[in-house]
Amino acid sequence: MTIDLTPAADELAVLVAGVADDQLSAPTPCEAMDVATLLDHIGGLSLAFTAAAAKAIPPGATSPPEADGATIGDGFRTDIAERLRALASAWRDPEAWTGMTVAGGLELPGEVGGLVALDELVLHGWDLAVATGQAFEVDPDAAEAVLGFVSSFAGPGHDDERTGLFGPEVTVADDAPLLDRILGMAGRDPAWSPPA
Repeated sequence: MTIDLTPAADELAVLVAGVADDQLSAPTPCEAMDVATLLDHIGGLSLAFTAAAAKAIPPGATSPPEADGATIGDGFRTDIAERLRALASAWRDPEAWTGMTVAGGLELPGEVGGLVALDELVLHGWDLAVATGQAFEVDPDAAEAVLGFVSSFAGPGHDDERTGLFGPEVTVADDAPLLDRILGMAGRDPAWSPPA
């Protein structure tokens, strides 16, 4: 199974480009991450999952990198957009979805690596959009794939598997929009908004 990550990567690149300088210190739905730190995380995960698609283990890949908003430079909009394009391009290779790879210090099947990358793009796209007051569009195919991924960690008995990946589930109505159900399963409150 292969999934085109391009729509999710392109949407996230648009959102990154829409971040104003005075929003860098704004809070996000990701606990302990302001916008600048989230941007650094997005840039880092883009590099990590591009390497994962190529089955290349970069130096220091034995543990997940720590995001640090103080390290993003003035050219972050262009830099992150380029990294996102490279990420999407790398996962267009069917070989990326086969065999084993490493991402964030974890060894995992290529197919799972691609789903994790997509999950990161969609969830952090929403995080960045709501933190900066931008509209968020999710590709329907990407949303269905992410729903399948997050639902495998939902419900009783999955607490240990969720650690480090998702926060505690947020209850969302069964008939809620697809994105809201994804967010709830991933530990996000679909109604989150920046503090007044």
